[in-house]
Amino acid sequence: MMFHTPGGCPGLTSDGRAGECFQQLLQAALQKCQRGLDVSTVSPALGCAPPPPLHPRWTPVTGFGGPPYSRMISFQPNDICRDPVSTRVVFPGSSGRSHDTMTYCLNKKSPISHEESRLLQLLNKALPCITRPVVLKWSVTQALDVTEQLDAGVRYLDLRIAHMLEGSEKNLHFVHMVYTTALVEDTLTEISEWLERHPREVVILACRNFEGLSEDLHEYLVACIKNIFGDMLCPRGEVPTLRQLWSRGQQVIVSYEDESSLRRHHELWPGVPYWWGNRVKTEALIRYLETMKSCGRPGGLFVAGINLTENLQYVLAHPSESLEKMTLPNLPRLSAWVREQCPGPGSRCTNIIAGDFIGADGFVSDVIALNQKLLWC
Repeated sequence: MMFHTPGGCPGLTSDGRAGECFQQLLQAALQKCQRGLDVSTVSPALGCAPPPPLHPRWTPVTGFGGPPYSRMISFQPNDICRDPVSTRVVFPGSSGRSHDTMTYCLNKKSPISHEESRLLQLLNKALPCITRPVVLKWSVTQALDVTEQLDAGVRYLDLRIAHMLEGSEKNLHFVHMVYTTALVEDTLTEISEWLERHPREVVILACRNFEGLSEDLHEYLVACIKNIFGDMLCPRGEVPTLRQLWSRGQQVIVSYEDESSLRRHHELWPGVPYWWGNRVKTEALIRYLETMKSCGRPGGLFVAGINLTENLQYVLAHPSESLEKMTLPNLPRLSAWVREQCPGPGSRCTNIIAGDFIGADGFVSDVIALNQKLLWC
């Protein structure tokens, strides 16, 4: 395929390399994206057209300040926006050992989950001053709060929801070995307010786990989701394109891993498959991900998790370490794997890539940069 600039300069040379003119145009577009400017002003050669008009409920945004990736979705090239988000956009996601976005708000007073092992429960009762700090070190997977993650470019949020037995009747928390201090309703409201300020951005909320939730609490949670997001919700159906979402004023896809709730509410989508390697070693995790790719990608949205996972043997052998200390030295190798991936509908292509400690390295920019490969397709 050849890309042609307005002056007739070919985007690709005869031997398949990028022409100098096209390289300059692409670099200019990327720099504009990072500064929050409209890439359609660079050149039609990039296939960038102005986005469709905003849905009537939105007031046009007049400024483009803020963090460089807070408008990551808004400035995707035109060709990418025309195809389903499951095949033509790679989303950065925040993950956790068990795929948890909300672990930044854990502290030493956070109670341990009732679903943890009986041994851990006994240790917590007998030696809380020792047990809780150790558990906390291996529970925290994110340092940025949810607004900071969104500003950093994260567009997939993995939310493990629980009802504490000691809590009030309707107070729902998040959980990852221990319960968070943040309430679900407050966090969803924070996400909604962020989306109001970024009307072309799209997020995927993966609601799962549901520890201690009765059918009544599921109905309460779904009612909260509907009330908070309203017309922002994209109802279940064919996976939409970005242009379809923009034209409808829809910004939120909610996956919900409870079958009875799915049957009752068309606003909810089935759970998003997550490739979780459950590996301590980086190379073992990469081999797992490559094996999953060789088996073929799922048909819709799916997540490849680059999160390392400790086990009891590792914790006992490294008593002074934490999940953060285990993860950070391995991020360069994991980031190198990310940069090798390709978006698209192919059987070995990726869709959502989720990792721990968002902001600790160039993970988000590496994932976003994968979308540039679609310009060559």
